[in-house]
Order: sequence, then structure tokens, then C-alpha cells
Amino acid sequence: QVQLAEFGGGLVQAGGSLRLSCVASGRVFMGWFRQAPGKEREFVAAINVSGVSTYYADSVKGRFTISRDNAKNTVYLQMSSLKPEDTAVYYCALRLYYSGSYLIPSSYEYWGQGTQVTVSS
Repeated sequence: QVQLAEFGGGLVQAGGSLRLSCVASGRVFMGWFRQAPGKEREFVAAINVSGVSTYYADSVKGRFTISRDNAKNTVYLQMSSLKPEDTAVYYCALRLYYSGSYLIPSSYEYWGQGTQVTVSS
């Protein structure tokens, strides 16, 4: 059974940094999404199995870095230069079957419980 567990959310001032972690029960294509109140869930970043290929939403490019440690089955999202508009619940997701675009939530089969990130101005 696939399991995902996220860690690292919290409250931070604008301009600050946070690192999110997601422990998965396997080595697969992983993504991070976020959902702010009243908004749809949106793509943030993704990484392939080897960690060589990474993908980012334009809104976070240059500020966020996705990486993975396959020895620990863990994917990280390092978030820097945080802005109030980054406030959301962040979810990690696992994509097994490579059907559909990695940009859309329905392409991922398993999801973590979410972790709140709040950026104060």
C-alpha cells in the first residue's frame, strides 16, 4: 500500500524560507501541489525518479527547489523568498502510471494529507 507523509509546514514571514519533506513508500515520479482557500489545487513542482529532471510552475521558478533522496524515499521542497501569495495547503503526490500531464492533479494516484504554509506580510 502506497503511503505519503508530509512534514515541514508552518508560519514564516515574507522573504523567509521553509523546507517541506514528503516520505513515500517507493521511488516514483513525485509532485508538489498547493491549494489556497477558495482556489483550485495548482501545480508547484515535480521531479522524476532519478532526480535528474525537475519541473516548476512559473510562479515559483527561481524561488523553490525540488529534490529527492532516494536512499530515504524522501522528496523535498525548499522554498525561499516566500511571499504572502504562497500561503496554501501544500500536498505531495505520487504518479505511478504516467497518464496525462504532470501539471494536473488527476495525473497523480496518491496524495499526502497536506501541510499548511502561511506567509505573513
